[in-house]
Amino acid sequence: MAESALLAGPSLRRLRKREGLTQAAMAASLGISPSYLNLIERNQRPLSARVLVQVIERFDFDPSSLREDEAIGGVDGLARRMADKRFADLAIDREELQEFLAAAPQAAAAFARLYDNSGSQMPLDEDPAGDARRAVERWQNHFADLDHTCEDLSDELRLSRSDVSAALNERLRERHQLQVRILPAEVMPGIVHRLDLHNRQLQLSEMLPGAARRFQIARQVASLELREAITQQIEGAGLANAEARELFRDHVTDYCAGAIQMPYRRFLRACEQTGYDLAVLQRRFASSFDQVAQRLTTLQRVGERGLPFFSARFGRTGRMVGFTAGASGAIYPIEGARWPAWVPYAAFESRGSMLTQTVTFGEGEAAPRHWFTIARTVEVDGVACSARKAIVLGIEARFATELAQARGVSLDPADATPLGTPCPRCGRTDCLMPASARLATGPQP
Repeated sequence: MAESALLAGPSLRRLRKREGLTQAAMAASLGISPSYLNLIERNQRPLSARVLVQVIERFDFDPSSLREDEAIGGVDGLARRMADKRFADLAIDREELQEFLAAAPQAAAAFARLYDNSGSQMPLDEDPAGDARRAVERWQNHFADLDHTCEDLSDELRLSRSDVSAALNERLRERHQLQVRILPAEVMPGIVHRLDLHNRQLQLSEMLPGAARRFQIARQVASLELREAITQQIEGAGLANAEARELFRDHVTDYCAGAIQMPYRRFLRACEQTGYDLAVLQRRFASSFDQVAQRLTTLQRVGERGLPFFSARFGRTGRMVGFTAGASGAIYPIEGARWPAWVPYAAFESRGSMLTQTVTFGEGEAAPRHWFTIARTVEVDGVACSARKAIVLGIEARFATELAQARGVSLDPADATPLGTPCPRCGRTDCLMPASARLATGPQP
C-alpha cells in the first residue's frame, strides 16, 4: 500500500529549531539523509507517514499542528481576506496563496490575525470612505457638467416619451453591441449584475426588481458613454487614495444613472408640481424610493435650485451606513451613533410604509436644528430581506410646508423629537450620540 504524504516543511523546520538541532543531527535521529530532510523542509518533498511516525515518537510532536492553516480557513480563508479592495492592485492569484500558505503558514496566520483584528480601523491619515464622502460634499452632490450631459442623453433617448427599459436596452444593443440578459439567481450567487464582454452581455439577476434593473442598465450606459467626463470629475477631486477614488467613481457613476432616468428640468418641474410627492415621483420616473431620495439631494443647479434635502441609509442594527448631505447643511453624524427614537427604527417594523417625523439635532452647532424626515424600508437591489435598509430623507422643517408628505404633520419645534440622550461624561442635554455609544467610543471634542 502506498504511503500517504503531505507537505509540512515549515512545521518540521520550527520543530528542529525548537530542539536546537542541525539538519544533520535531526536527519540522523529520523534515519534519513540530511539532503532529504533539507528537501522536506523546503516543501520539495512530502513528509511521508513513516517519517511522521518517527517525528512523533522521537520529538513528542503534535500532528494536529500540521493542520494549523485550518484556523484561518486555509487557502479559501486567505482568498477571502485578499479580496479586500486594498489589495486589488496586487493581483494575487490562488496559486500564490497556496504557495504562501505552504511555505510560511505562521506568517499567513499572522497576516490573517492582523487583518481580522483591524476591523474597519485605518491609520489616522487613511479614511477612503470619508475622503470620498467629503469629495461629494465639496460639490454638494451636484455635478453640473455631468448633469447637463445626462439630461441631453436622456432627451436623445426620448426617455420621457418611451418605455424606459426598452429605450435603454436598445441603446446598449445599437451603440455598444451589448445584450441585456436576465439570469437565474443560482447562476449569479451573491451578485446582481455582471458585464460579460466575452459574450457581449450585461447580465442581471432575476432577483432585481424592475426599478433596480433599469438603474443598472442606465448605469452601464453612463459608464460607457460618459467614461471620459466621469474620469475628469474623479481627477478633479484630487484624491490620493486609490480606494477613495474608486468609491468616488462609484458614487459619480450612480449619480449619472439617476440623472439619466430623472433628467434635471423635468424632474424638478415634477417635484414642484406635485409638492415633492415621493409616490408620484417614483411612478412618473419608473424609479424606486431610494433612487428618488438620492436624486432629491442633487437639485442645486444655478438658477434652477430645488429644495435642499439630505439622505441617510441605516442597516437593521440601527447603524448609519450611508449619508449624503447635499445642500442641506446637515453635518455627518458621529460614527457609531444610534438614535432609537428616530423614525428609521419604526420603519423596520412597518415594512414598505412611508413614515414621517420631525426631529432636532445638530452635532457641533450652537443650537440643534429642526428637521422634517421621511423614512421607508427598501430591499437592497433585490437581495434577501437580511439586506433590508431604511432610507431617510430629511429637510429643514422651515422648507417642509411645501411637501405633500408633510400635510397634517405639526412643524412646531415644540413637537419635534430631540435625538440623543444626556451623556454622563459630558453632561450635554441635546447630544446626537446616545450615552452608551458615546461612552464606548470615548469623549468627543
